[in-house]
Amino acid sequence: MKLIIVESPAKAKTIKNFLTKDYEVIASKGHIRDLPKNRFGIKIDNEKIVAEYRISEDSTATVKQIQELAKKSDEIFIATDEDREGEAIGWHIAHAINKDPEKLPRIVFHEITKNAIIHALETPRTIDMDRVDAQQARRLLDRIVGYKLSPLLANKIQKGLSAGRVQSSTLKIVVDREREIRAFVPEEYWTIDTLFKKDIEATLVSFENEKIDKLTIKTGDQATKIVEALKKESFKVGEIETKERKSSTPPPFMTSTLQQSASSSLGFSPKKTMMIAQALYEGVKTPEGTSGVITYMRTDSLNLAAEAVEAARELIVNRYGKEYLPAQPKVYTKKSKGAQEAHEAIRPTMLAFTPEVAATYLKPDEIKLYRLIYNRFLACQMNDARFEQQSITFESSNAQFRATGRKLLFDGFYRVAGSDDKDKLLPTLTTGDAIDIQSIVPEQHFTEPPSRYSEASLIKKLESEGIGRPSTYAPTISTLQARNYIEIDKRAIAPTEIAFTVTEMLENHFNEIVDAGFTAAMEETLDEISESGKSWHKILLDFYYPFIEKIEAGKTNIVSLKMAKPLGRNCPQCGSELLLRSGRFGEFIACSGFPKCKYTEQTEENQNENTAAAPDEVTDEVCEKCGSPMVVKNGRNGKFLACSGYPKCKNTKTLNQETKFSEVPCPDCGGKLLWRQSRRGAFWGCEHYPKCKFISKFEPSTKKCQVEGCGGALAPRTYRNKEVYECVKCKDRTPREENA
Repeated sequence: MKLIIVESPAKAKTIKNFLTKDYEVIASKGHIRDLPKNRFGIKIDNEKIVAEYRISEDSTATVKQIQELAKKSDEIFIATDEDREGEAIGWHIAHAINKDPEKLPRIVFHEITKNAIIHALETPRTIDMDRVDAQQARRLLDRIVGYKLSPLLANKIQKGLSAGRVQSSTLKIVVDREREIRAFVPEEYWTIDTLFKKDIEATLVSFENEKIDKLTIKTGDQATKIVEALKKESFKVGEIETKERKSSTPPPFMTSTLQQSASSSLGFSPKKTMMIAQALYEGVKTPEGTSGVITYMRTDSLNLAAEAVEAARELIVNRYGKEYLPAQPKVYTKKSKGAQEAHEAIRPTMLAFTPEVAATYLKPDEIKLYRLIYNRFLACQMNDARFEQQSITFESSNAQFRATGRKLLFDGFYRVAGSDDKDKLLPTLTTGDAIDIQSIVPEQHFTEPPSRYSEASLIKKLESEGIGRPSTYAPTISTLQARNYIEIDKRAIAPTEIAFTVTEMLENHFNEIVDAGFTAAMEETLDEISESGKSWHKILLDFYYPFIEKIEAGKTNIVSLKMAKPLGRNCPQCGSELLLRSGRFGEFIACSGFPKCKYTEQTEENQNENTAAAPDEVTDEVCEKCGSPMVVKNGRNGKFLACSGYPKCKNTKTLNQETKFSEVPCPDCGGKLLWRQSRRGAFWGCEHYPKCKFISKFEPSTKKCQVEGCGGALAPRTYRNKEVYECVKCKDRTPREENA
């Protein structure tokens, strides 16, 4: 009998389908050995580091089963994932079954298909000890930081806090962005919104020999004077420029770009994306039986197998025509230094398993992600899209405007990948022709603070800074959320107040832990272990001794920020004792059961200082969601009704406002449309929300949009001093007389 040992039961099941009865395939179910949970587990002297690995209780039965099968086997293959973590798991498995890791045959593959598995069995190698050492160094380094620094945070700030090498530097990035947002001061500026004859939108680029940019016009008076002067000017058509531009094909997906794209286009969290990708890699049902349908999904490589590229080129010609195929295959280079995970980008393993075919076999979320991967792979081997870029200037003696447009000449990879870009064509004009301004209006604006990171943009930032590796992005964000350091609302990541306190302490006393440059340099140092066999013992010892000195000094030098005083009262939500704590905005009362219980209240002093904290006025109205009384509260937009059951129930309503209904039924479900108020402004919404999510800033009519494939409701409005109908779906605008 021949034994193949993998990590995942799903992976084991798929591989077993490809092989004869001579093979037995078993899964270790992930890591079987690790450092002990309840103690440091690392012995250190001046020359060597010894990790005290233990088989976990959860893995005891699995290890026993593997050991029994190993005794009966004539040949044993380690078939864990081909990355550092997979190499280390294979090394631990070899030790668990009392085999020499450097002699046990090791097979690798980037896709779980029959051909790939058979080829791997024919070309085994041995376990790469440099990769194992690199993974050991990373694991032990993280244990040193987490095990030694977390208790100090708990002692000086709050019980239950933790720190980590990648986790803490990632948190600082989020906190720094929030600091920028809080320190931001809006700046007023004005634009001149101009429409020339023939409905040509144009931008003022110079006035009285001064270049006009976004912040040039600072006040309304300045804008009005410019507008009045421009109205007196006579304009003519100036330079007309037409150039061809290209939109380059995107590279195939690697882990970070897949997570970013799935977040922005599908709304998937990085954690969800990786769970679905794992299932697609390990094996799903196909017309040929169970098989992996994408290559390994933890990778920072952009390489593609030659045979996969050739298959893609053949499909492109047959399906779309020769004009979509480049003369030579497109080759992409990796963006990050030293791609260490798998040796291929993420791609489909079988091009015959199209998204249309896959829809019959995959779950709804699986088909969404698979389509994204499949189309991106085909797109990366197609020709660029080509545009005709148009630019027209309108000139007077004192001013210059510019209008731009473009026309798609050849869709190229857009044929597969799609695009939100629409043609914006300019009319045919002749240089020197006179042209009048149709409308010109000054508009006030205010600069906005930088936006909070989304999961996608944070991953992009981590990748650009060199913090972490493909396998760590999703777990790092999940850990920060689980530890209550961040909150994610509508994709925006905001740090909690305790995150500021922790980050400030680390900046003051352990700056290297939160410094992006230090963390990235450490990643490169760990890479050197894998690439050139650099001594991992020396790397860890060089870090360990200075770090421990800081820990010991911190025990006496760091002033406690706990300021927690028992109040002799119990939490109304969970019954734990209430404590008086100190935060960024002064003292407050909080539950000692944090983070499980997040109950807080203001101190009596703060309540007296804050007029908005006056006792809530209870009304006769009852919350339609939970039945609790509604109370009157003060907000930045005035008084409103809120449920007294907050925070369990977060229902709110406008106060003393007569409900306004539209005579037009909801275009989506036929229900009544109500005029609603929100923090972002007023809008028309369906009475059946959240079942029906129709909203529109303008009251819709019964007329329908004529744009092909749209059919949305048309809403009458005034746009640039013209009466138009605007589609609530595609935003296409047409003059009202055309729809009369």
